[in-house]
Amino acid sequence: MSRHVLSVLVSNHSGVLSRVAGLFSRRGFNIDSLSVGETEHPEISRMTLVAHGDDLIIDQITKQLDKLHDVLYIKELNSEFSVYKELALVKVKAESKTRIEIIGIIDMFEGEIIDAATEAITVEITGDTSEINTFINLLEPYGIKELTRTGLIALQKGNHEIKDDINK
Repeated sequence: MSRHVLSVLVSNHSGVLSRVAGLFSRRGFNIDSLSVGETEHPEISRMTLVAHGDDLIIDQITKQLDKLHDVLYIKELNSEFSVYKELALVKVKAESKTRIEIIGIIDMFEGEIIDAATEAITVEITGDTSEINTFINLLEPYGIKELTRTGLIALQKGNHEIKDDINK
């Protein structure tokens, strides 16, 4: 069971996300991560779906998604030819005696302190999933107060664009 990242272009209107999520739940597929946002064309949104499974399961997911009216295009993004990023906001307990150590970890991961209070620091960090996980693991001993993650987003590397595949 390996991780698969699907980039799905869909019509940008209400109900599309619900239909995609419903398809996954009806078929018993699990979505590990789902990020949705408008593209450079306001009438189109890009969904980045992350799911684990073998090639047969991913093929089934792709075929089921392709049947939905609002799905315009689906492409699996291979990590070798794509850029993957995730954003996390982490609020960590930061007492005066541990603050310097925590700031050192933040600097090591090129995170940005976006809020600081007497007992806590809130950090913004971007990276691939494993980098975010490592960062969180290093902060856990200090006491994570709150955490939120965007889920993975991805694009193909280089000059290649998803619309190049659509026009073929």
